[in-house]
Amino acid sequence: MSKVILEVCCGSADDVIQAHKAGAHRVELNSNLFHGGLTPTIGELLVAKRETNMKIMTMVRPREGGFCYTDAEFATAIEDAKLLLANGTDGLVFGFLHQDGTLDRERTKILAQMAQDAGKETVFHRAIDVVADWKAVLDELIDLGITRVLTSGQEPDVSMGTDTIREMIAYAKGRIQILPGAGITARNMDRIIAETGCDQIHLAAHRPCSDTSVCNNRAIYYGGALYPPEDRFNVIDSDYIGGMVSRLG
Repeated sequence: MSKVILEVCCGSADDVIQAHKAGAHRVELNSNLFHGGLTPTIGELLVAKRETNMKIMTMVRPREGGFCYTDAEFATAIEDAKLLLANGTDGLVFGFLHQDGTLDRERTKILAQMAQDAGKETVFHRAIDVVADWKAVLDELIDLGITRVLTSGQEPDVSMGTDTIREMIAYAKGRIQILPGAGITARNMDRIIAETGCDQIHLAAHRPCSDTSVCNNRAIYYGGALYPPEDRFNVIDSDYIGGMVSRLG
């Protein structure tokens, strides 16, 4: 297999460190992966850069639940983007839509220009998977100079969207990078690469870790109604990722 870039979706500085140990080529740093990834803290970025010095793309997403933000939320996104760019990010990951699910070109242009002025890359994330006309949106993103698009092929899982992703790659003709992501595993990776013809993939693979500091009172929960276990958290599984990296050459 010819070399394919492997980008790992990370939710913490520890995730980035583990992805680096595994040999990942690039990471996307977020907070709150449970809600699809939100803007990480500056501290996470600084520690991740200091400990790995690897290529780190950072999410700019002020809240969960859609991609049409209030004025205050968008103002927050701009301030976050400024801080991320000033503190070493290699690029910004974002997506802005109108209430009807069409591209918010004006807001997309603002963040794209900020990154481009700083000499950094830009990624329009999986908001593209809910637009009605992905070809029209790709044309606009190309016109705005966006570096790449993260997509599942407008399906819940990349393995169901390979035909669309292959079509996206053909339509792009090298004018914008197409990055398949969502549901890629060691079992389906080779098939997805073969069926799409992609030269890069985006995935996450976590293992559970324990934190016993809360075990004196099992009745206490600090989260919402889902009540996740308070004595466990996830971190990137470097052995799993490493095995995939070695297969990618």
